[in-house]
Amino acid sequence: MNGSRKYLPPMQALTAFEAAVRHGGFSRAGEEIGLTQSAVSRQIAQLEDWLQTPLFDRIGRRVRLNEAGRAYADDLLPALDALRRATARASARPSQTALRVATLPSFGMRWLAPRLPQLTARHPDLVIDFAARSQPFDFGHEEFDAAVHFGVAADWPGVAMDFLFREEAVPVCAPAWLAAHPLREPADLLRAPLLSQTSRRDAWARWLTAAGVDASGLAPGPAYEHFLMLAQACAAGGGVALIPSFLIQPELEAGTLVIPFARPLSSEQAYYLVYPTGALGAGPLSQFRDWMVEQARGA
Repeated sequence: MNGSRKYLPPMQALTAFEAAVRHGGFSRAGEEIGLTQSAVSRQIAQLEDWLQTPLFDRIGRRVRLNEAGRAYADDLLPALDALRRATARASARPSQTALRVATLPSFGMRWLAPRLPQLTARHPDLVIDFAARSQPFDFGHEEFDAAVHFGVAADWPGVAMDFLFREEAVPVCAPAWLAAHPLREPADLLRAPLLSQTSRRDAWARWLTAAGVDASGLAPGPAYEHFLMLAQACAAGGGVALIPSFLIQPELEAGTLVIPFARPLSSEQAYYLVYPTGALGAGPLSQFRDWMVEQARGA
């Protein structure tokens, strides 16, 4: 053997080794991959011969992963997982016009979904699968072509990103709640149940401080993971919440939520479209990116 192939053992031997590591023995590994115990043993022996080092200690009829085997497994298993994911991505794509995009749940429901018919009209062959994700991830380990991120650029290093827009969060409550609990000035909120979104628990303290209210003794209120859950709790009379106005436009127009104080809260954080560096090209990702940026300019 010469060239890079000398570092590529037979895949069946690697599969047997991985199963044996996970199950701690050859018998159950064989059951999983459809081989007899002796066949698994032969595959492991072939791999050990290839590597010129034992990977398991044989103790009677039992086997135990040794130090060399453990080190090899630590390097190999993540690589096999990456290979499976790459194969799944390649086989799952129905065409060269398919994309998989991760989006923040509330953003996807309230900003992205209503605009998708315009994207379809412009690019009828473009197929996009959306999935909800709230935190940055490694594109090398996930089956996504792009993602929508809220934060600052430094939150997600090593990727390309396009600025979309900033948001303004406004205090909102149910009109019936407001009638029963009049709010005449921002300081009155210190006596109200203040609802929060779990990743922005400091938002009320920042809003009150900006309004000239001492928030040092502010007690934490209920928190919700997604903004639309927060909006529902607020509309049901749970208290007052700070929610980005673009996410609750339907509730504001319908009157199920009202704004007691026209004092929006803004920050340096913003929405970004994120994708692997160098992945843009001229294909479907570029089409989606151009459309997203255009839509955001008019947001």
